[in-house]
Amino acid sequence: MSDAPVQVEKRDDHIAVITLNRPDKLNALNAEVRRILRETFDELEQDEDVRAVVIHGSGEKAFVAGADITEFASRTPEEQRDVYAHRRIYETVADFPKPVICAIHGFCIGGGSELALACDIRVADRTARISQAEIRIGLIPGGGGTQRLARLVGRGWASIISLTGDFLEAEEAHRIGYVDILVDEGEHLSRALELAGRMARWSPVSLRLAKDAIRAAYELPLAEGLVYEKERFLDAFASEDGREGVSAFVEKRKPDFKGR
Repeated sequence: MSDAPVQVEKRDDHIAVITLNRPDKLNALNAEVRRILRETFDELEQDEDVRAVVIHGSGEKAFVAGADITEFASRTPEEQRDVYAHRRIYETVADFPKPVICAIHGFCIGGGSELALACDIRVADRTARISQAEIRIGLIPGGGGTQRLARLVGRGWASIISLTGDFLEAEEAHRIGYVDILVDEGEHLSRALELAGRMARWSPVSLRLAKDAIRAAYELPLAEGLVYEKERFLDAFASEDGREGVSAFVEKRKPDFKGR
C-alpha cells in the first residue's frame, strides 16, 4: 500500500474501493483528504465501468476518528463560514448517483460518523464505536450529524447521541438502525464488497434511478413520493437496459446491461 492518504482500487466486478489511508492519524479528515475524496467521487461518477463504491479506513483502530481539529482550531468564524460555503464531502457522497457502502471498524467519530451517514448503507464489525463527539468541545455536528442521523434513528436516539457525545457500541448501533449490517470482527470489508457485488451486477440505470427514488422518500410527502417513483419507473422502462432486462427475462437468458 502506498502512502497516499486516499487510495482507489477499481475492480473487475464494477466495484470501486476507496481506502482512507492515514492510520497514524486514525484516518482523520483533513483538507487534503476531503479534496481528494471529492475529486475521487467526481471521477467515479463519470466512470461508466463503476457501478458501486465501498469506502473504508486503513489500520486496525478506526474508520475515521473525526475531523482534524488542529486544522480548524485557529480559524475565525468568518473563515469557517467561507469553508462551509463550498461543496463539502458529505454532500458529495450523499448526492453521488451510484450506491455507496461504508465499511466501519473501530472508531467512527464526528466527521467520520457524518461521512458514514452520507453513505447509502453502513456495514460494521463488532469493534465499531460511533460517536457524534462535537458536544465535547463546545460544538455541534455540522455535516449531517443531526439531520441525517435523526432521519435514520429517530429524534430520541439522535438527541442521545448528539447531546451526550457518548460512544455507541456496535451492537446498539445495529439495534437502533444506524448500522444496517453487523458482522464479526474483521469481516466488515468483505461483507460490504459482497453486498456491493450483488448490486453491481444489475443495470447502472436502474441502480441510479432506484437510489434516487429512495432518497426522495426522505424528502417528499408520500403522495408526491409515489408520483416521483412512478416517473423514475417510467424512465427505467424507457431505457435500453430496461428493454434488455425484460427481453432477457422472457427469453430466459442473462441480461447484458450497458448502462443506457
